[in-house]
Amino acid sequence: MARLHLFDLDGTLLYGTTAPLEISRQLGLEAETAALEQEIATGLIGPPEYAVRIYALWAELTDPQVAVAFEGAPWLARIREVWAEIRRTGDYCAVISLSPSFFVERLTGWGAHAAYGSRFPAVPFVEPLDPTGILSAAAKVQIADRLCEQFGVTRADCVAYGDSLSDTDLFGAVPMSVAMNADRYLTGLATHTYTGKDLWDAYELVRDAR
Repeated sequence: MARLHLFDLDGTLLYGTTAPLEISRQLGLEAETAALEQEIATGLIGPPEYAVRIYALWAELTDPQVAVAFEGAPWLARIREVWAEIRRTGDYCAVISLSPSFFVERLTGWGAHAAYGSRFPAVPFVEPLDPTGILSAAAKVQIADRLCEQFGVTRADCVAYGDSLSDTDLFGAVPMSVAMNADRYLTGLATHTYTGKDLWDAYELVRDAR
């Protein structure tokens, strides 16, 4: 039976940072975004409010700036190699992130079968943000279920990779998981733990486990 590998983005595929921080760095708004990230990390605000406020910060954002942020971000090593190997073995890989869809979806170009993020308008923004399109920890499980149906697998065939509170629901829904450079919310939930900067090393923890 094929397996479905489900990857978080912020703090997981990206080492020590998030997509919004990398995007905001292009606008000179890193400090403001870091403050927002602290608020959501401590539960002072939820994903919809965070999205509304980050959308306002990014009023002048352009697509070339997003491209620079994506290309210059501190990605883990060997992401493309892991996803190529997953494809070679007949398995599937997808990214599910609370970060903006216009950043997350670029990872299909690296070999992910699918990539889902919170729905933001296209850049530059000319349309309003719809908060109902902002993902949550629970939404990650819902998307995973849709992907299972799409690829003909079940939750029992899934492996989750994540680092933080937003991954707890998904880790609780699948039988195998890798806590990647993780915080205290995940260390007790994961079946495997990895600390480092190379995705291949994390993948090898579950590569032959069925």
